[in-house]
Amino acid sequence: MAGEKEKRAINRLESMRPLRAKVNETYLKSVEAMQAGKPAVWGMLNFYYGDPVLKAMDIEVVYPENYGAIAAATGVAQQYLDRANADGFPTHLCGYSLTTLGYASRMMKELKGQIPPEAPLGGMPKPLFLMSSAAICDARYKWFQSLGRYMDAPVWTLEAPTPGVKEFFIEGYYDRMVDLGVKHLSSFVTFVEDMVGRKMDWDKLDKTANLMIEINRVWHEVNELRKVKPCPMHSRDFWSAMPAALFLAGDLEDSLGLYQDMYKEVKGRVDSGTGAIPEEKYRLVFAELPPWHSLSFFDKLAERGWNFVIESFGYRPPIPIDLSKVSDPLERITRFNLQFFAGYYEDARKQNVLGGAFAYPYLKYAREWKCDGALLHPLISCRSASTHLPYVSNMLMEKLKVPSLSIEGDIVDLRLFNPQDALARAEPFEETMEHYRKMRKQEGLDW
Repeated sequence: MAGEKEKRAINRLESMRPLRAKVNETYLKSVEAMQAGKPAVWGMLNFYYGDPVLKAMDIEVVYPENYGAIAAATGVAQQYLDRANADGFPTHLCGYSLTTLGYASRMMKELKGQIPPEAPLGGMPKPLFLMSSAAICDARYKWFQSLGRYMDAPVWTLEAPTPGVKEFFIEGYYDRMVDLGVKHLSSFVTFVEDMVGRKMDWDKLDKTANLMIEINRVWHEVNELRKVKPCPMHSRDFWSAMPAALFLAGDLEDSLGLYQDMYKEVKGRVDSGTGAIPEEKYRLVFAELPPWHSLSFFDKLAERGWNFVIESFGYRPPIPIDLSKVSDPLERITRFNLQFFAGYYEDARKQNVLGGAFAYPYLKYAREWKCDGALLHPLISCRSASTHLPYVSNMLMEKLKVPSLSIEGDIVDLRLFNPQDALARAEPFEETMEHYRKMRKQEGLDW
């Protein structure tokens, strides 16, 4: 085994493993909850808005988006995609949604509500209700509405107003967004109370909100350490470790300790000059969603000296802000949620980048993490994670002379991603990155 580890192109973090295990824990606990007669919910990624409410109410939550990635990574997604297509859903629909629609169809039509035996990590049990979100994704409303019809379960959709950069700075706009968020979140609490038949423990919600904020602060600091050369942590470890923060997976106090452990391990690598790959030739930013079914693709690139040092805006923790003086936990949660979307807006306005939430972060990442290139992954079945990428490519070139390599694929359907073709494009792109290194120096940039 020791020899096998030495051959690995990416030096994985040990502290990643217990955080990755939080994913398994989440699904197993949801099945246990169902078997014990306790409520379990299917939730849409909502960027910290509704999750702390469910966490404080001791409701187990599973996430169809995350489960779609698991189904892809374990090789069982295709049968669910085929079943969703047979039920009339178009093939160009989001791969996550097709996977879980096919899963729900099999569970309810064939197995009378029982979890499919082939489902990885114990599967997703029939939910008490579904928590949707209006944030980002095109398919959200109809996806969860369709799931609700398969399973005869009510759907609550969390509001997620996301203004443009200019609009955000209209006088009074932010305060109105906070007021709207708090009122809507209060209504959601009432809905959850009615569904489970008990009242919210407000002290527990207060503690949950504070833990969520602190977990993401430490997680942010871990990623700040990755600015160092050589970068001590590869994107593979980021994607493995992020569910405990992004989805609030597992016990939050335990998660906080695990992220603190990760910080110590990454800081130790920084102090010792240890990189995530043996020889860091190129530093890259990745956008947006990775090909979950083909993550070994990154090992092949690591063998060429490609180190992915920063990644997708949509998975990253918000830039920390001080919310300690906000006494109402619903307001604290709302402001934290807004910070995820609008935390880059001030800088985006200064740089005159109008794609504030979706485009500007990559300009910041490429500059501060000293990236030689960007690997863009436009998804055939996800418009929301793809349409801004040409703008990102143009912006990185115009402002920083950082080139981009665009490789089409999909988050779930492996038939839409060709790793051999992508690898064949690596060598010529290295020549491009070398060329623009010289160009950046000529223009006075420091990397």
